[in-house]
Amino acid sequence: ERVTGSSAVLLTGDNPRAAHAVAERVGIVDVRAGLLPEDKAEAVRELQGDDGRRVLLVGDGVNDAPALAASDIGVAMGRKGSDLALETADAVLIRDDLGTLASVIALSRRAHWIVVANLAIAASFIVVLVTWDLIGTLPLPIGVAGHESSTVIVALNGMRLLSSRAWNQRTRG
Repeated sequence: ERVTGSSAVLLTGDNPRAAHAVAERVGIVDVRAGLLPEDKAEAVRELQGDDGRRVLLVGDGVNDAPALAASDIGVAMGRKGSDLALETADAVLIRDDLGTLASVIALSRRAHWIVVANLAIAASFIVVLVTWDLIGTLPLPIGVAGHESSTVIVALNGMRLLSSRAWNQRTRG
């Protein structure tokens, strides 16, 4: 909830008593236990609703594959996950540590905004250079330098994701 703004739901094939015990320890209120694979997929569709809510599902087994496929974003647990879950998922947590999911979400949001900024930077350079060429006469060396400058700026901006600060940043909340 801290990361996405929505509360977590536990969908499991395990017995209700075990599911409720786990959910209580991690603070999940909505528990749906004893589900078959098709029941999990139906629960995902129900959570999506008619109003376009998006569902991120984390799973690791063959029984989770239909629900991973039905979800908007499927995340598989990598080390102990089944091959089918790994193939069906959109992303894989290699460490099998659910705690890293919040960091992955934060990093992906940051990457999204850097891509948007890079597109805006590149488009701005192109608009300025094309406008200059149409209105006046853009000397070829300046056009090449302007275009290459935008490429360097976009690359440097993207490289911010490689800093250890971007990967170690904890979500606030």
